Amino acid sequence: MDGANSVIRRVDRPEPPAGPLSGVRLGVKDNVDVAGGPTTCASAFFASRVPDQDAEVVRRLEGAGASLVATLNLSEFAVGVTNQNSAAGPCRNPWDPSRIPGGSSGGSGAAVAAGIVDLALGTDTGGSIRLPASCCGVVGLRPTHGSIPLHGVFPVCDDVDTVGPLARTVSLVAQAQRVLTGSVSALPEPAAPRRIGIPVQLLDDVDPGVQAVVDAAVAVFGAEVVPVEVEGLLDAQDIVYTLVYADLARIHAARLASEPERFHPDSLVRIGLGRGIAPPERAAAAEARAALQARISAALDGVDLLLTSTMPVDVPRADPDDVLRVSRRLGQLTYPWSLHAGPTLALPVGFHPVSGMPVGIQLTAPEDAEDVLFAAGLWFQQQTDHHTRRPPR
Repeated sequence: MDGANSVIRRVDRPEPPAGPLSGVRLGVKDNVDVAGGPTTCASAFFASRVPDQDAEVVRRLEGAGASLVATLNLSEFAVGVTNQNSAAGPCRNPWDPSRIPGGSSGGSGAAVAAGIVDLALGTDTGGSIRLPASCCGVVGLRPTHGSIPLHGVFPVCDDVDTVGPLARTVSLVAQAQRVLTGSVSALPEPAAPRRIGIPVQLLDDVDPGVQAVVDAAVAVFGAEVVPVEVEGLLDAQDIVYTLVYADLARIHAARLASEPERFHPDSLVRIGLGRGIAPPERAAAAEARAALQARISAALDGVDLLLTSTMPVDVPRADPDDVLRVSRRLGQLTYPWSLHAGPTLALPVGFHPVSGMPVGIQLTAPEDAEDVLFAAGLWFQQQTDHHTRRPPR
């Protein structure tokens, strides 16, 4: 039963060929083309849009044996972090239906947590895989930018768009990453990192309950903790907003001009913000992104990985009157790594001491170093059982 409203469309397809993902039930965020029915982007504009072929990522996963069973809810056009602005209706959190699942890939996180699918595809521009993974207590990968093809995925911002997997275990996420990138290498052995960098600028204003769970997770790793300071890291949110909103206004210009009333009100506000961003301002943001990328790469030189909480707050309750404020707060810790070229793994590490809701961390590694993250995540899941807990039925 989908009490979280995570599914947009059930899919019934012939049995896929045998492969490394045989027996895995797959769900796909509904901004990723799935032929044979509407791929709606959770928008009234696309209610009847039927692609004539699958996205490349769908083709690869089915070719490896995964059984596609559903397309999944999202924030309209992947805009937003709460998944309350969907033409299919709000998606809820399986752990507590009064709370958000995170977004924009909320249906992907919720469907995995609820056991509706084993593996889900999401997209991540500013945190849209990592936030649902954290809110719903599952694993999610924002891959190295450009390592997984985006053909057949509706765009938000090419500079920072990615598509990646969510699952309950690091092992399944890693297997999916191999298929999605075309890699034939074996999975890494579990291994704890020896040196973990903690970006000190991102420690301020984190909820004490969240921080306590994160600190306990760091202790499990038993690594040397290295304070790291990255110049300009706190500018990441403004850089992401400038890039994303400018591109959204361009992508949706015709829809904004002709039928703005068909957008969900929250989406309309967000997309409309980009109309005031001039090309020189966007160009300056792109330059700032490149400079910050270089500084993040330099910070990774002396450590195995960087670690932060995924969110600075407990999982928020669904409040339609407070969406923009909540959105700015939720993405504070994900935006910096959206500007990094390398991968970030969202990993569930415990539960909030007051609310009982999931808490997650982000592990960030250099470009193309997904295996560093997988080794650490596999090791952590060997030592703990947080990922084995299930939402109440």
